[in-house]
Amino acid sequence: MHAAAILSRHKILLLATAVALPAVATTVHAAEPPAPATATTGAPASDSVELDAVQETVVTGLRGGSRAAIDSPSPIDVVGSAALAETGKVGLKELLNQLVPSFNLPGVNGGGTSWTVRSTTMRGLNGDQALVLVNGKRRHNTALINNLARIANGGVPVDLDLIPVGAIDHIEVLRDGAAAQYGSDAIAGVINVILKKAPEGGSVESSLGQNYGGDGFTKHVAANYGLDLPRQGFLNLSADYKDNQSASRAAPTSVANLYNPLANGARDPREATADRTFYGNSYGPGQETIYSGSYNAELPIGDDITLYSFSTVSKRRSRKNTGSFLPNNINSLPEVYPDGFNALRRIWETDFQTTVGGRGEIASWSWDLSTTYGRDNAKLDGENTLNATLGPTSPTYFHLADQIFDQVTTDLDVSRALDLGLPAPVTVAWGLEHRYERYEIDPGDPASYIIGSYVIPSGYYAGQHPQPGLASYTGTSPADSGAIARNNGAAYIDLATNLTPAWSLDAAGRVEHYTGAVGDTASGKLATRYELAPGYALRGTVSNGFRAPSLAQTIYASSTFTGTVDAAGNYITLPIKVLPATSGEAKALGATPLTPETSTNYSVGVTAEPVHNLQLTLDAYRIDIKDRIVETGLLTGNAVSTILQRAGFAPGLSAQYYTNAVDTRTEGVDAVANYLVDLGDAGDVRLGAAYSWTRTYITHIKPTPTQLSSLGYALFDRQRQADLTDGTPRGKAILSANWHWDRLHVDTRLTRYGSYTEAGTVAANDRTFSAKWVTDLDVGVDLTDRISVSLGANNLFDVYPDAIGIVDAKTGLNKYGLFSPFGITGGYYYSRVSVKF
Repeated sequence: MHAAAILSRHKILLLATAVALPAVATTVHAAEPPAPATATTGAPASDSVELDAVQETVVTGLRGGSRAAIDSPSPIDVVGSAALAETGKVGLKELLNQLVPSFNLPGVNGGGTSWTVRSTTMRGLNGDQALVLVNGKRRHNTALINNLARIANGGVPVDLDLIPVGAIDHIEVLRDGAAAQYGSDAIAGVINVILKKAPEGGSVESSLGQNYGGDGFTKHVAANYGLDLPRQGFLNLSADYKDNQSASRAAPTSVANLYNPLANGARDPREATADRTFYGNSYGPGQETIYSGSYNAELPIGDDITLYSFSTVSKRRSRKNTGSFLPNNINSLPEVYPDGFNALRRIWETDFQTTVGGRGEIASWSWDLSTTYGRDNAKLDGENTLNATLGPTSPTYFHLADQIFDQVTTDLDVSRALDLGLPAPVTVAWGLEHRYERYEIDPGDPASYIIGSYVIPSGYYAGQHPQPGLASYTGTSPADSGAIARNNGAAYIDLATNLTPAWSLDAAGRVEHYTGAVGDTASGKLATRYELAPGYALRGTVSNGFRAPSLAQTIYASSTFTGTVDAAGNYITLPIKVLPATSGEAKALGATPLTPETSTNYSVGVTAEPVHNLQLTLDAYRIDIKDRIVETGLLTGNAVSTILQRAGFAPGLSAQYYTNAVDTRTEGVDAVANYLVDLGDAGDVRLGAAYSWTRTYITHIKPTPTQLSSLGYALFDRQRQADLTDGTPRGKAILSANWHWDRLHVDTRLTRYGSYTEAGTVAANDRTFSAKWVTDLDVGVDLTDRISVSLGANNLFDVYPDAIGIVDAKTGLNKYGLFSPFGITGGYYYSRVSVKF
């Protein structure tokens, strides 16, 4: 798109953004304190030009205290609220993908519910192998399992997009194993979201944007307001509205004949006027609307006790084309859809989490007691589809299933600094935790899963039965529904001190007991830092950890459709049954009950401040995971279908199940540099450079059960192996410059995403995508002390992944692949208006 056209559209967007900005009160309050600086990107957090005046103080990774991020024995990134606002993105997952090099987010990645809760990776590991905290308290996971994803397949991560961005003060990303400190899931690290706590003042921010291609229109409004409470307490409120419209990069279908030939064999005359762009627009992000809000409050009630509470609540409405059916498809009944149809997946989701607690001091011991309740309730529907086996009277809208996850966590944390004659006091922290979790799947409408007896009476398919199930997916039957719950109890101890003025040592241990098949676990961690000279230090950690199988992985069952590329390179669609590992049919295919993943983490690094205002860190790590939970390859064919039919399922189904199939080793290096340059009268520039390199390889694969090997299948096939090891870029680099001069700020970021491979079922169908540089630009002006406007672009130069053929010529799908870490929709421009009051 030409620069003049983009600028013209920017003017329109800016005007519309200003109009969309709600009216705000004119009462002047003290401004909110500036957010911390951003270690990863060098984004500004203060008007000060002294880097050491805005050293990031973090609470993650040290129980019972805080310290400067660069003094931590484990690497920690700090992302401030200013950096979040200036990316132009509106969802937290995309924001972290822009700002944290060790964090990756595939552009499309799969069907089912995976397009809504897109799989993330951190340090090359699945999103649910990183623990998410809010204000230091465990966040609940999503109820939507990534059942048809390719990257991080079968994961059940925390849905970061349901945390309102406007409520966030800063984010601390601990890039190290921390299960001994925080419990299950903290194999890759910890993401701690810290909410705003300003007691007065507020802000409203509104942005509008769209893709260069004219689609993907996005609206975002975020508001925040602080209130004073007695005794220096506060109540901080936030509200957030996001609306993303769909976008597609599918090519018009190249199929010569969309319609079946007439009875006399002639070509259907509708071919001449058919809209060939109608089909295949599932290739890209869907439409999504999220309303969310939060509060964060503290109220001292005495000299030694403070009550606190915080909460987030979100409602999401999602809608996406999950499959296009041409008019000549046997399930496109002409009485219902004479010109074919696009089947739509609808998700109606309500999510909330509330923490209530108190903290204080007794006999010099600090204590913190809290309970957190979180729930994610997702209602899955199908729209504009049909169950063709019921004939022309089939409904076209279906309720498919309800998926619900509940988590209640109660924590007691106690800490104190003890003087034991060492160069520094010993920080002693210990605690107890109880966690209750419950996962439930409720059935859908009977019409969404039953198989009718309809026989097509006339026409091209006269006398034939349509394919069973709904087009694109199938509802959950009562046989596939159910609920499962478990309890978990844990105790931990955490010690930290300086053995000499230059040598610090942290040690942590944790034991946990799970009800059910998980049993007992124990983990420990040692972390140390040695200051070689002022400004130079070595650091390192060694730890072991674990991740218990999620309840969704334990009982999840579904019937749906998936696309795959067969050995001949053809894109085919198959009905597929995801089986619980404990089910009879899964056992008949060799499944065994799931067990916890266990890990061992090692890291060693160096930190340096060689000159004033320059910080450098370099860390290398290795993560060994044993009994990693993965999904089997696609098990299909007559023999598999026969096994499933014996269990009462529809004929023609394929199957998959979750299993502890592999051991893996992940190795990597993270490097971060930040430098503040004082330009005098021309302002100051913060320069940032960050690089993450990671590689995962498989060290052991569990032997294929005889039930599968006898059918010619591998438990974990080559495509699944390649997705695990080569599906994400090994390298990611971020170069940033943030210039502040008077009322002007300019933020520039260049990100290099390394190459990656989307594997086929045979090597001949592998597609390797080359590395790409993506440029982001944000230019803003403070019109007054309280009003600022910005124009910006993500992917300024409209970079796309390599266009490596078109896998499915019928719909134009997969021209740019699925795994692109910067998406498949090209450039995006936006405008933003912010008002502080």
